[in-house]
Amino acid sequence: MISNSSINELRPDCENCFGLCCVALPFGASADFPVDKEKGRPCPNLQSDFRCGIHKSLRQRGFKGCTVFECFGAGQKVSQGTFGGVHWNEGTDTAKKMFDVLPIMHQLHEMLWYLKEALTFSESRLIHSDLHKLFIETEQLTNQSADFLLALNIPAHRARVNPLLLQTSEFVRTAQPAQVSKKRKKLLNHRGADLMGVNLRGADLRTADFRGAYLIAADLRDTDLRKADFIGADFRDADIRGADLTGSIFLTQVQVNAAKGDAATKLPNLVSHPSHWSKNKKNDW
Repeated sequence: MISNSSINELRPDCENCFGLCCVALPFGASADFPVDKEKGRPCPNLQSDFRCGIHKSLRQRGFKGCTVFECFGAGQKVSQGTFGGVHWNEGTDTAKKMFDVLPIMHQLHEMLWYLKEALTFSESRLIHSDLHKLFIETEQLTNQSADFLLALNIPAHRARVNPLLLQTSEFVRTAQPAQVSKKRKKLLNHRGADLMGVNLRGADLRTADFRGAYLIAADLRDTDLRKADFIGADFRDADIRGADLTGSIFLTQVQVNAAKGDAATKLPNLVSHPSHWSKNKKNDW
């Protein structure tokens, strides 16, 4: 079984991180950020205690991208685990390694999140043993040294994880009381599709495959998206107000943060309504 501590370790804990995402990650002036920042340079809003000086007004100040990003707990793992509490401004060599390790840890933690979620589905019980073994193996990788992680072949490891996630998706999406016609199955196949700005409002898209789809600015208001697979889908500015995503598969907090939702949006248990949803009026998006 996956412990509650393992679950909590995959959620951001900024109190135990050294503001790594505010330093290690680059960003450019855009709709998400008002300024350019290169990798390794602290964000101008990062304070000496590693807290954000404008945390409560990030979106209003143009730092929308900060309210979307989630590290899956990689920040505190690198800060307190890999580097044992030594922070990035205690030495140039340490800083460079920390900044290089963070995206690797982020990918491992993301895989752990998906594997953990796959284990919550009773429909995938036939492969729970394989999922659990790979979860433990991936977790063990996160406990290795910085040098080990920097040499790790992430694509090769992801190639081992992905087939199990695909199997999980198939188990969950095909476990229905009624037969699904071939025509409807075709209509539900949106894997990798370009759906930017498409109007799908009110559609019945239960068990659809949106794996890797571009849903940027798509109108998904009041849409039935129960048990749909969203792994890797781009949700930036997708309008999911009133949509039902109950039981959807591999939907992350990052995707939800990037979308436009409201109190009527129904989400799966592992993600929550972002605070900025309640702070924006209907016409403020």
